[in-house]
Amino acid sequence: MHYGLETTDTTAKQIQSESNLKHKNIAETEEVWSFLPISHSIMSTKPPLTHSQADINSTVASIPVTNSTVTATTNSTVHAGTTAGPGFIDSLLNKIPLPRWAIYAILALILLVVLICVLCICVKCCCRRKKKRKKKLDQQVNLKGLNGSTTTALVQPDVNDVEYGSANDPRGRLLYSLEYSAPKSELTVGVKQAAALKAMDLGGTSDPYVKMYLLPNKSKTYETKVFRKTLQPVFNEHFKFQISQAELSESTLVMQVYDFNRFSKHDVIGELRLTLSSVDWNHVIEEWRDLTEASKFEQENLGDICFSLRYVPTANKLTVVILEGKNLKQMDPGGSSDPYVKVQLVLDRKKWKKKKTSVKKRTLNPYFNESFTFEVSFDQIQRVQLVISVWDHDKVSRNDAIGKIFLGCDATGNQLRHWADMLSNPRRPMAQWHTLLPAEQVDGTLALKHTIKIPFTGKTF
Repeated sequence: MHYGLETTDTTAKQIQSESNLKHKNIAETEEVWSFLPISHSIMSTKPPLTHSQADINSTVASIPVTNSTVTATTNSTVHAGTTAGPGFIDSLLNKIPLPRWAIYAILALILLVVLICVLCICVKCCCRRKKKRKKKLDQQVNLKGLNGSTTTALVQPDVNDVEYGSANDPRGRLLYSLEYSAPKSELTVGVKQAAALKAMDLGGTSDPYVKMYLLPNKSKTYETKVFRKTLQPVFNEHFKFQISQAELSESTLVMQVYDFNRFSKHDVIGELRLTLSSVDWNHVIEEWRDLTEASKFEQENLGDICFSLRYVPTANKLTVVILEGKNLKQMDPGGSSDPYVKVQLVLDRKKWKKKKTSVKKRTLNPYFNESFTFEVSFDQIQRVQLVISVWDHDKVSRNDAIGKIFLGCDATGNQLRHWADMLSNPRRPMAQWHTLLPAEQVDGTLALKHTIKIPFTGKTF
């Protein structure tokens, strides 16, 4: 009997220890389930566990649970929860047959292109929002206020009336002398001295000399000696030009003071331009004059062009008749040119419409008499610019521009006067001669916007 009691007690103790161990494993399992983020959804679908001894004994008896099972479940759950996000990106990158650095470089390049596109769009929008440049009242033509006659208030000063250079930038002074001998048809120009010249070198000095010539022919060019490292040179040199009295009244004397540079282009310190028709030749002229900024474009004789303008507001028709040209610049080696004329309309600083005349062979005084008609509304005529350009035709090489002019509300001098006469006399052709200007000067004044044409679409941007 003692043996039976001991066996029963031993069995009861084993059952109790197994129950305690299984109860501990279940408690650890509950703690793991409550720790994991994914356990909330799983626990919500299962009934809550009770901690009574009877339920534990019945659960333990019916479901075998081991430490290895709990541990495996716990580890797999934790690994799945912590690597779900990064694992997806890694798997996606692993599918691309490129090294990681190449993938990152491509992504950075795409981002850079997107940023550049956004920046360009922002800059373009800002430029469109900028206000139009302000114009002075005397440089505007109010088309609605035209009452049939032009006035000097509508016309800006001519090119010859505008002084060169700027008075706010002192460049020094030059003492010169002029004398003309009618019997000899000889003009004597004396370069005496200069004072307070602008320093062009790093040491605060200059190496000045004077260069002079006559316009429009510019047949001869003279230069004085170079004086080293001084702003007060004394030249005392005289130069003679053979010129008739008739040519003298149409000529301009140009005296330019240069800074000599041995290994680079010589810099212009300043210049004087004297219209000889206004000089009193009854006595010798000797005087000091302030130097001004050198003219950017040389006033060479490119020729003249005559054309007529006619605008009909009711029909929105602008008619340009190219009549003739004279004294055009020689462009071919034989001393002649093959000129033709381009007629172009510019609207809002963009090329709009264009036409051209026929080519006249081997002549400097062509006669065209060709008419061109454009459809231009009354609103557009206030913003449009008419560009007349004369070109020399070449069969082999590129055509060369002889000269240009432009007319419109932004023009000056004779060009503005002609445009105003056309607008104030509707339905009447208004003809006038114009002197051609360098193509670079006109293009710089117009400041046309560069456009790119998309092939096969006909669109520009």
